[in-house]
Amino acid sequence: MPGTRTRSASVPLALIYIALVLYASLYPFEGWRWPPGQQALTLAMLPRSVYHIAFDTWSNLLGYMPLGALLTIAARRAGAGALASLFTAVAVAALLSYGCELMQHFVPQRVPSREDLGLNAAGALLGAALALGAQALGWVDRWSALRQRWFGGEAAVALTLLALWPVALLFPTPVPLGLGQVGERLREALSALLADVPWAASAHLLLASPPPLGTPLRPLTEALIVALGLLAPCLVAYTVAAPGWRRLAMAAGALGLGVGGMSFSALLNFGPAHALAWLSPAAGPGLLLGLVLAVLATPLPRRLAAGVGLVVFTGLVAGVAQAPDNPYFAQTLQAWEQGRFVRFHGLAQWIGWLWPYAAMAWLLARLAARPGRG
Repeated sequence: MPGTRTRSASVPLALIYIALVLYASLYPFEGWRWPPGQQALTLAMLPRSVYHIAFDTWSNLLGYMPLGALLTIAARRAGAGALASLFTAVAVAALLSYGCELMQHFVPQRVPSREDLGLNAAGALLGAALALGAQALGWVDRWSALRQRWFGGEAAVALTLLALWPVALLFPTPVPLGLGQVGERLREALSALLADVPWAASAHLLLASPPPLGTPLRPLTEALIVALGLLAPCLVAYTVAAPGWRRLAMAAGALGLGVGGMSFSALLNFGPAHALAWLSPAAGPGLLLGLVLAVLATPLPRRLAAGVGLVVFTGLVAGVAQAPDNPYFAQTLQAWEQGRFVRFHGLAQWIGWLWPYAAMAWLLARLAARPGRG
């Protein structure tokens, strides 16, 4: 409709990306101390890099490109001009990078440098330029029109969740597509928090003790968790998409993204030859079952899809909580936390943990909204 402006998903995506950059830049948040013999002015003048690793160079450059693009699109959607949007995006990204590099002085395991700052700013500039180029070519307008046809006007949060789902799958999961397992990490965090509390000694000992090894999931249970893991993002999409053939395309797209995300995670850790190592005997039937359920759910009204989605997410989180660690999960987790993937540790880990709960909050909000809206 003329004069109607849909809410852009670039704003929540940019905010989430900034939070994840902060986490990834300051991980592991341990051993904070003032650098010995350093003065504040010396710290403010970032040192030159003594390490020249190609992986670090490319990760610093490419890591800020999406942020520059998202900030530029958000500024343009807010009514800013092209040059003002580019300047705003680069300035915000550069200030963020400088703050992160400055804080890295106080984290023993991190090494700040002015080269990293320059690469981050250059990456943001490149991302902003690409966003402006895409808009000049009409790609942004085409995307807006496509989004309006497929999802309607109030789909920014749902699209943000759907965009984050394949990223969440990059962090190793105990069951294929089984996101939201936070129990073990919560136990470790509570144990560390209560370590020096005298009155909580018994609780600390209980929490510090590793949980007994659980029995492996039955194939039927594992297949059901996989099916729920595929059905969950489909129902998020159905809450903002009208019933019809487009929902069938969304279900097929979810299957492709799910298989691609899990395969890419395995590829990162074990190489191309083992990209399908996650595909257990129960995973294949689980994917097929999830796809069938997603197809059967395509006629559901939007509010009913939200209600069914809450049930599906509850079952998914409960099922994943019962899944014991398996050798594949333990080995991939060790590779992420001790290898070079530690730089992306926070990026995928927090999304993988929190994505189901954020989606559940969104579905609750959809159900709480007045029936006439969305």
